[in-house]
Amino acid sequence: MTVTLKKWGNSLAVRIPKDVARSLKVESDSLMELELQEGVLTLRPKRGNRLEALVSQIDEKNLHEEIETDGPVGNEAW
Repeated sequence: MTVTLKKWGNSLAVRIPKDVARSLKVESDSLMELELQEGVLTLRPKRGNRLEALVSQIDEKNLHEEIETDGPVGNEAW
């Protein structure tokens, strides 16, 4: 299959056809692994826990302090 690279901001982008995305079980915002080895570019779905990937991005700059609440609000069971 041949696809065309398109400019996207300062980068280049490749569109993944819907049937290919479906067979890979990926969708918009799926994490992908990109590898360049000996002039060959490989793109594959990143499997694993997406939550772990998000939590790994927490640092001192974006970590907020704990927020105290006044107890249950609504129908929470405490």
